[in-house]
Amino acid sequence: MKHLRTIFYLFTVVAIASCSKKSTTVSAPQIQVGKAISSATPLSGSIKGTMLANTTYTISGDVTINAGDTVLIQKGVKVNVTNGANFIVNGILISLGTKDAPVTITDPRYTKTPGSYTPTAAAAWNGGWGGIYCSTTCPLLVIKWTHLDFGGAALAAPPFTGPSTGDQYVIYWQNPNGLFVMEDSWMYQSPDDAVRFYGGYVNIMRNTLEKMGGTGGDGFNAKGGTVGNMAYNLIIGGATNGTKSANDPGTQATQTQIAMYNNTYVNDGFRNTGTYGARSGSIEVENNSRALAYNNLIVDCNFGVRIAGGNNVTAKVYLADTLAHTTGAILQTAYGYNFYYVDNVAQANQIVPTNIAQAVVTHPKSTDIPNMAAFLGSTYTFGFAYDGTSLVGKNNPMFVNFPLPQTSGNWITQASVDGYDFHLQSGSPAVGKATQSFQPITAGIKIDPNFGATSIPGPGKDIGCYQTDGTGNQH
Repeated sequence: MKHLRTIFYLFTVVAIASCSKKSTTVSAPQIQVGKAISSATPLSGSIKGTMLANTTYTISGDVTINAGDTVLIQKGVKVNVTNGANFIVNGILISLGTKDAPVTITDPRYTKTPGSYTPTAAAAWNGGWGGIYCSTTCPLLVIKWTHLDFGGAALAAPPFTGPSTGDQYVIYWQNPNGLFVMEDSWMYQSPDDAVRFYGGYVNIMRNTLEKMGGTGGDGFNAKGGTVGNMAYNLIIGGATNGTKSANDPGTQATQTQIAMYNNTYVNDGFRNTGTYGARSGSIEVENNSRALAYNNLIVDCNFGVRIAGGNNVTAKVYLADTLAHTTGAILQTAYGYNFYYVDNVAQANQIVPTNIAQAVVTHPKSTDIPNMAAFLGSTYTFGFAYDGTSLVGKNNPMFVNFPLPQTSGNWITQASVDGYDFHLQSGSPAVGKATQSFQPITAGIKIDPNFGATSIPGPGKDIGCYQTDGTGNQH
């Protein structure tokens, strides 16, 4: 990152003379890269430099960060994006919001709407502003404490090789040697995948996703040799999978390998209009990818952890890699210590996904809650249908504030956090039930407070994204 020129603002502490000593407070310095970007007029075309703290900017047309250039967004910045404009990132983009002063990138036409929600009632589900499209020359994308609201307007024309006309992703990432870090951020309402990855190294930690996907689309969808972590995320009301690993197109040297742990999934998988049973509703491992899936809290989702086993050309879902390997970030796909709560029989019958539309190879696990290995018995063959009626309403995770059981199909329509609180009460059966016997992926993930991952936290003691010791998701 030799081309980066970082300038630290120096804050002067003024001592006030008096007969007694006075304490002083020093504000944390803001990093600035290059010159300040002016907010005087709407932005479009090539940009570089720093968007200054607590300033509102308007983007009226696609903005491009050229290879070798950097745009850094300081805390408290609000970016109003109009005309379906996109960030085209051939260089570096860094968004450094803070807990007290997050960055917001949004379409000013739309506001968040609490309560029940369906795609036909929400114009913003067609996409507001465009997205952040990163080419193979983008070595680094860092998103921290940033709201990305109402993205996903259809891409008018591909800005470089990779994406296609009509794509509706909020973030598109494809540098096989680059690093993408997303921490402590929020994504709200998009028509398709929130984030589509094609290669590189990723560390996706402590984010909150609401209403992602209209009639299809995943939360975090890793493809094309992506390697890294997805952990401590809260994903509510997603159209299909919350987190997914797949290896298509399969032309890269590295397999997609994702550690998915200590996430909380609520009401996911009900808006996908594709063939029922050909996609998941929480965690999906497919298409020759490897994954770990541990310590996840899965509440009223359409399907449990799904390890695809089919070869379905129509659905484009192929066998996950479940073989043992001697090299790689993940030596073998593994899963367990996942907690399930369901409010109807259809969900209960898919805690261990079955062969509805195509074959699956998901084994029932004795470490899960409920113990699906014991429930299904030693004669059960993975993929076979079973009767989960007795599992309905069992093992309430005891959220601080969220009504369980859900009634009248609220698992379909309640797709946002609103005023609810998904922390665990002290007496929750998910507390202390996680495993810490595995390690997150560290290869290729740089640790840096500004130009990398803040840290790579390992698995927590409690199942789900919120830990009773105050770690995990901070929203």
